[in-house]
Amino acid sequence: MADLGLGTAGLGNVFGEVDDEAAAEVVAAAASAGVRYFDTAPYYGFGLAERRLGRALAGRPAGSFTVSTKVGRTLTDGGCFFDFSADAVRRGIEGSLDRLGLDRVDIAYLHDPDDHEEQAASEAWPELRRLRDEGVVSAIGVGMNQWEMPARFVERLDVDVVLLAGRYTLLDRSGARLLDRCAERGVAVVLGGVFNSGLLIDPRPGAWFDYAPAAADLVARARRMREVAASAGYDLAACALAFAAAHPAVTSVLVGVTSAAQVRENLDAFHREVPHDLLHQLISC
Repeated sequence: MADLGLGTAGLGNVFGEVDDEAAAEVVAAAASAGVRYFDTAPYYGFGLAERRLGRALAGRPAGSFTVSTKVGRTLTDGGCFFDFSADAVRRGIEGSLDRLGLDRVDIAYLHDPDDHEEQAASEAWPELRRLRDEGVVSAIGVGMNQWEMPARFVERLDVDVVLLAGRYTLLDRSGARLLDRCAERGVAVVLGGVFNSGLLIDPRPGAWFDYAPAAADLVARARRMREVAASAGYDLAACALAFAAAHPAVTSVLVGVTSAAQVRENLDAFHREVPHDLLHQLISC
């Protein structure tokens, strides 16, 4: 049974300004409501999301939460650049632990190695394995917006978990083959981007799909889905979450929020049971 996790890109001001107090309220609201998994990355606000998450979790009992972060994007005074060398991976984890205020992290993902597949596999991955062997991280994996490279990693490497964003949703099911393979091999899957940048929350002209303005045909399709869901008495967002959580490989579904109210809205939607027949109708739209 999949659970709901919190993505913290918004706490790094990736999608707009969020102050420290609001960020703390988001994490507190999630933890108080039973959310136990928090995903972050150095790239989110150049370390800001990690620092805010660490402060918000400070004092909570060890073992009461799971944190994942990412490696492969090195922070410098001039910005952030890709580096999947072994040294960069180790320094990246050390920096993340310092910002999070933790002595270990539960999951470390390779972060978007789209143009660096060979270095990620031959240099970064062995270092992640060493960190796992040392107990610095508990599980290792890859997090991407495409499904093809993670599928190759699952075949080639001893992957514990895959974070897939946007490729297994009501609108885009291209990642189904990867999820099926993960289920066969016992690899956990965390799904992000299940609303496709908000199109599956508010399908209106001008809405975005995967970080860019949505094409008219996608908007029209999402609107049809909303109408079908509404006619059955369901909110489209709840249906999107239910679809993502239903695959047997999926252990967590991440949502990104910037307010405590959004935390509660997503939890309410996630816990609503949606009939399988309705989900089948929606994917046929």
